[in-house]
Amino acid sequence: MNYGTKLQEIRERQGLSITKISKVLNISDSLYSRYEKEIQTIPIKHLITICEYFNISIDYVFGFTQNKEINTKINPKLSPERIKNFRKTNKITQQKLADLLNTTKSVICGYEKGRYLIATPFLYEICKKYNVSADYLLGRIN
Repeated sequence: MNYGTKLQEIRERQGLSITKISKVLNISDSLYSRYEKEIQTIPIKHLITICEYFNISIDYVFGFTQNKEINTKINPKLSPERIKNFRKTNKITQQKLADLLNTTKSVICGYEKGRYLIATPFLYEICKKYNVSADYLLGRIN
């Protein structure tokens, strides 16, 4: 996905250590280091926390835009609705989206019902393939 370099760049630009960011996320230094090296995929909840902490766009971290500043928090009530609306607007069935993401229809249904936040790799893939904003889908921007 190539977000690790951006995370490292953002952290270093602010003069912060891995330890500081790890404490913000309440995880170990080694785990956060694996996120920056993309050895392990960063969970969406940690990516959101980092973006809100630095007031930056998820789209910027993903490399979809050069516009990095965003000062709003995620609206968890909007995300399920926006994912569903995106899918319907693009005339994609839940099964077709599940197939694209190599997951199950029940996972897509869970995202659309707000049972849990969309997985980072799935969000990235949707945004990349359909040229839609991650910040929009997560309810951070209109």
